[in-house]
Amino acid sequence: MTYRHFKYEGWLYVLAFLIALSVRLLHLGAMPLTDAEAAPALQALRLSQSLRPSLDPHPFYIFSTTLLFLFYGGGTNFLARLIPALMGSLLVLAPSLLDDRLKPRPGVILAFFLALDPGLVAISRQIGSPILAITFLAFTVGFINKQRLHWAAVTAAFALLSGPSIWFGLLGLGITFALDQLFKTRAEKPVTELIAEKQETSESKSTDEAATEKDEKPETTVPQPAKFAIQSSVWITFAAAFLIAGTFFFTAPGGIGAAFSSIPAFFRTWVTSSKITPGMVLLSLVVYQPFVLLLTVIALVRGWSRGLRRIVFLSIWMFIALLLVVFMTSREMSDLAWMLIPLNAIASLELVRYFHVFPDERREVLGVILLTAFIWVFAWLGMTGINWLPFNAPDYGVRAGMMVGSLLLLALSLILVSAGWSIRIARLGGVWGLAIGLGALSLSGMFGTTAMRGMDSPELWWLPNMPVQAELLRDTVSQVSDIGMGNIHSADVAILGVQSPSLEWALRENPVRVVDALDPLNAPDFVVTSNETNPELASAYRGQDFIWRQSPAWEVADFSGWLRWVSLREMPQNQEMIILWARSDLFLDE
Repeated sequence: MTYRHFKYEGWLYVLAFLIALSVRLLHLGAMPLTDAEAAPALQALRLSQSLRPSLDPHPFYIFSTTLLFLFYGGGTNFLARLIPALMGSLLVLAPSLLDDRLKPRPGVILAFFLALDPGLVAISRQIGSPILAITFLAFTVGFINKQRLHWAAVTAAFALLSGPSIWFGLLGLGITFALDQLFKTRAEKPVTELIAEKQETSESKSTDEAATEKDEKPETTVPQPAKFAIQSSVWITFAAAFLIAGTFFFTAPGGIGAAFSSIPAFFRTWVTSSKITPGMVLLSLVVYQPFVLLLTVIALVRGWSRGLRRIVFLSIWMFIALLLVVFMTSREMSDLAWMLIPLNAIASLELVRYFHVFPDERREVLGVILLTAFIWVFAWLGMTGINWLPFNAPDYGVRAGMMVGSLLLLALSLILVSAGWSIRIARLGGVWGLAIGLGALSLSGMFGTTAMRGMDSPELWWLPNMPVQAELLRDTVSQVSDIGMGNIHSADVAILGVQSPSLEWALRENPVRVVDALDPLNAPDFVVTSNETNPELASAYRGQDFIWRQSPAWEVADFSGWLRWVSLREMPQNQEMIILWARSDLFLDE
């Protein structure tokens, strides 16, 4: 079954890609690299310097970033994160390969949802995140759907080179397909399912004007030898792409071992612990994807009650991916990204039903939209105002009651509109009114992941242990080196007792070495130590402390603390200090 495409569909995909690219490149190099990000970035930098470091199980990222560093002549935060940002932007084009499954209009809506989803934007700006695996796996499925098997072979090879997260995604999809078979019968579809699909098709025609038609072309049988030849050539394409990309054009054979090491790395994630709790995972869906979550709930009720195959399959995938994150002991927020793909797909299938408004009902729908948005803003301001009052203050209960009353007033208003005008007007106006209010929350969370509000306004999707004063540390080393040696990059730095790849990355422009003890006959120009008293260094060096790794204290937050974070993005921070020691003879007064 094929679906008729609409005018400007291709241009809308281009617009979605440009929006996705813009928000992913915005302030891309502003946030310093964490330890988890700096380790593969340092490996790419050393490969570009003709060194042979041991490789993490992210060979595709390391080798592609090595090319960027070679062309630029060095490494920057922006270049280190550019490959994930580009791959995350290309993800919005994947629905165009599944237009016969999702239908054209929901596919375009899904592209915009993927472009602006706060979680997907966040992981597209992080090194070592699942975004490479998600993008390549999505294109592999799309190319298979379009019978472009050689392209599918290439993207499948890249997916296997993308890191341990690919096994998480394949596990979720495998369980989903297995469970989906339990809901299918070998016999013909029941009459009720046929009626439901017919109703869905008629709704699609009335809302998005997408007529369906049978493919009249007769099926052709491919002879067995030709079929075997095609399969062989696809496997050859897969092997060639895997070997060439996995060995960096046969110059780094260790990349193949790094790719296979992603399997034990994935299994290790099931035996380690994490500070991310299941409650934080569920809270993030409410805070970052409220409108998409609302549409998904509506679609699930409609889809399961009518037996709609698309929604049933996507919902199984969504719940399996969510349960895997919840029960994984070493869960990270980035693992939730696999669940966001079916979540946004279901929401796009639901939102397309609200686009067609008849001319004679536009005024009524607009009135309901304005009313819904106004009441929602009033309720949000009430919740924000609670944060400025002590919990036991007399006005606290009044403000809380006003907030709850506003939500009840919204529900009552929609019920009265349904009774006075029609359920359709209440449904259209309510959904688009909430799209304004809840969509604003999602956009705020998305821009928050870019650190536009500063490092003191943490987001759940940020990686922990952020080196907040990395730039200040590097500038201090450069300035003292310039004063004492006449060159900002000539001073050597010894890192003593601090295990931090992000520290090595911050000081990458200077000669850096990690040592267990200092050589008294070869004193380095700078020494970085933990925040402890060191009499041996104090006699010949001058020290300055810096805030290094900083993480939000999610584990100690109570209900009022979480409420304050949701509305104001304020959360206590745990900080780790280090000391930068500079040799005394580098200063002018010496």
